[in-house]
Order: sequence, then structure tokens, then C-alpha cells
Amino acid sequence: MQKILAYPLTVLYFICFGLTLCVFHPIQWFCFNIFGYDAHKKSVDALQFSLMRCLNVLGTRFTFKNPHNIDKARPLIIVSNHQSMYDISPIMWYLRKHHVKFVAKKELGKGIPSVSYNLRHGGSILIDRKNPRQALPAMMKFGEYIEEHNRAAVIFPEGTRSKDGNPRPFKTKGLEILIKKAPSALVVPITVNNSWKMLRYGKFPMGIGNHIKFKVHKPIELANFTDKTELILQVEKTIVESIQN
Repeated sequence: MQKILAYPLTVLYFICFGLTLCVFHPIQWFCFNIFGYDAHKKSVDALQFSLMRCLNVLGTRFTFKNPHNIDKARPLIIVSNHQSMYDISPIMWYLRKHHVKFVAKKELGKGIPSVSYNLRHGGSILIDRKNPRQALPAMMKFGEYIEEHNRAAVIFPEGTRSKDGNPRPFKTKGLEILIKKAPSALVVPITVNNSWKMLRYGKFPMGIGNHIKFKVHKPIELANFTDKTELILQVEKTIVESIQN
């Protein structure tokens, strides 16, 4: 019965989702080209809030648990497990005061209204995962950017989403570069739960009635670790131990 109900709700969601992307694309363009970064940032924040409201059509709820008073005047390296594209908007919305930017695959940089524009102009980075000669210098430049401007870089070290919620082993090269290029950053581990259930039936219909949960763990001072390998292992352990399937 739940899957049957999911079909019409998914159609309604796709309509809301598509309209939201199309409406915010010219808004972003106008804000960025006429008023600059700050106005564009506000338009992107509003976009993320609206995309979350679209998911409410599917009965999706969000809980974002962050008991920590994270310094807004420092760069952040946010490390999270990755279960679906629906991980992204809540992180951007609830941590919006930290100017969240993403490491994304280059394919997302064109063809998607609003999303591609923000990735190209909002300070995020697009990398070719099959081309280290492009990806590594781009990651270095991204690390320098968040260090200079006190931005928050989100990285999903699994490399791709987990289709069943079970975490994949971390690929550490990109994280190592960010740590090296943003030495004053706080490392903020985040655990995502239940996001994968949005695609439990595949892309159509979507899962309904899901409660997506985010847990922000205690930020870690880079200066407290001389061995960065040990730091990354601790971050991975912290994230994985809170995954609930």
C-alpha cells in the first residue's frame, strides 16, 4: 500500500522540485550578477529551504542535531557519510551561517537548473574523479579558498553514495589535501541516517514517510593531531559508529 501511494506523491514531488529549480535559477543569476556574493548566498539558502519543503510532500521529516557552538569565524572541513542527494540541502540549510561549499563531480556542473549554477559560481568545486591531474590541483585551490575566506567545505570521503546505508571505506586523498591546505580549520564529522531510504524503490517511485536524521559530532582541532592518518581514522570511526540501518 505504501509503494502504491508513493507513485502519485512522487509525481507531485517532481513537479514541485522542478518548478523550484526553475524559479530559483534566474533569481540566482540576478542576485549574483547584480548584487554579488552575499545576495547570491541568500538566494541559495532560500533554495535549500524550499527543496526541503518539497520533500515534505513525500512525508519526509528532518532532524538536525547540533549541540555544538561552532565558531563562525573559522574555516570548517565537514566530513560526512553519503547516502543520497537528499543529504545536501539540510546540511546547507542548517549550517548556512558557515557558508557551506561542496566537493562535487564535474557532471553536476552543467544541465541542472539552479544546482549547476550554484556549483559553478557559489564557491564549490567540481572535480573529475577519473582525472587526478585535474582533481588534485583543484582540491588544493579549494582548500586555500576555504582557509582564506573562512568557508565550510563538505566532503563525502566514500566517493559515492551508499545505496543501502552501509558505509563504504573512506578514500582519504581529498581529505588529506584539505587538511594540509586549511590548517586553521575545524574538522566537523556528521553522520547521516535514513537518507538512502528515499531511493529504496529506485528513482521512481521515491520512498515516502522517511525521517532523515543528521548528527553533528564534536568538532576536532587539527592542531591536536600530529598524525593526520590517526585523525582521519578517528573521524571515520566517529561517523560510522552512529550509522543506524
